[in-house]
Amino acid sequence: MTHRDIALNALNHKSGKVPFDLGATSISGIHCLALEKLCDYYGLEKSPPIMHEPLQMLGEVPQKLREIIGIDTLPLHTPSTFFGYKNEDFREWKTPWGQVVLVSKNFNITEDEKGVYIYPQGDMTVPPSAVMPRSGHFFNALPRPNDVDMDNLKIEDNLEEFAILTESDLQHWRNLAQQVRDSGHPYCTVAHLPGTGLGDIAFVPGLALKHPKGVRDCEEWYMLLAEDEDFVADLFDAQVEIALKNLQLLWDALGDTLDVGVVCGTDFGTQISTFCSIEKFRNLWMPRYKIINNWIHKNTTWKSFKHSCGAVYGLLDSFAESGFDIMNPVQCAATGMDAQKIKDNFGSKFTFWGAGADTQKILPFGTPAEVKAQTRERLEIFSKDGGFIFNTIHNIQANVPLENLVAMIEELRSFNQER
Repeated sequence: MTHRDIALNALNHKSGKVPFDLGATSISGIHCLALEKLCDYYGLEKSPPIMHEPLQMLGEVPQKLREIIGIDTLPLHTPSTFFGYKNEDFREWKTPWGQVVLVSKNFNITEDEKGVYIYPQGDMTVPPSAVMPRSGHFFNALPRPNDVDMDNLKIEDNLEEFAILTESDLQHWRNLAQQVRDSGHPYCTVAHLPGTGLGDIAFVPGLALKHPKGVRDCEEWYMLLAEDEDFVADLFDAQVEIALKNLQLLWDALGDTLDVGVVCGTDFGTQISTFCSIEKFRNLWMPRYKIINNWIHKNTTWKSFKHSCGAVYGLLDSFAESGFDIMNPVQCAATGMDAQKIKDNFGSKFTFWGAGADTQKILPFGTPAEVKAQTRERLEIFSKDGGFIFNTIHNIQANVPLENLVAMIEELRSFNQER
């Protein structure tokens, strides 16, 4: 079986080897510092990691490492980064923690005693849109001057980044499709779909926009959700209309060379509860997710991927009814997110993508033995009857001990050898 066969087997809820994802999405990736340590451990030739996702400083997993540790997925990257520039003509950059990484020629920054500032579309004539604190390992959105009139909001102001794919964008996707065909499609391919993440807080600040209009402050956005549901509904309707046109263009460009489409990265959970009521989700998000997912299921061969951190057990029925095939990251440490209960009650409705070692506590602060024990427990629970693709619970962070990463990978390898 190819890596793709193994993943599709799981996605179709058939028992067998548990597929492994590392780096296929911006929510199942690995920080460039942890990646370099892993490459060194497995004996790869010394080379600065490619920092393909600058917001979270995620590294591109090299093909050789993919082969050594048995990764079954492959990312098809979007044409532009979170900051609106293309990854091309890579050059070296020394990070604040002293690591040398490869960044795009369009990765334009300034630095001072407080941190590193990055600019939308690499344009340094406008204010920076994010900062990496001196003690940090990734970028945080910056507030930028925006005299939005909350009493007279305009739909078009929050549609700036929702546009029909350009010919350049489409050529990018066609090139990727050709690469997949030329390779024989040995991996399960994954891509973030354009403009379908309704209300995704990562996009609210408009990191790629030089002069963002509309509601771009995260606190104001959450207030808007609470106070003016009608405006948000109209905004989402406009976004969905554009998204459907782009989905058709993307299907024309990629076809079945894409296996999994990440529809939504909108978080609905905190550590202990949800950001909104079930009723609000079903009124505001669910009808629009249904439109997107129904289109995907009717017109493509893709599986639909939903990400939400936090305590979202009470929303899982609604996520399933919305048409999502895949649930990520399955944050089992959050309130009410018991692994066995989730698998027992929703194992036939979702493929769980994630659910592995906990990146908040066990992976960064536990012992290798504790990491192995948790990895084994999650594998035994979620692998039953298929429907499980192993990944950590969200991205692997910078300073995770190498021995813990290796313990997790080797335990997965051991589990699969026993099957």
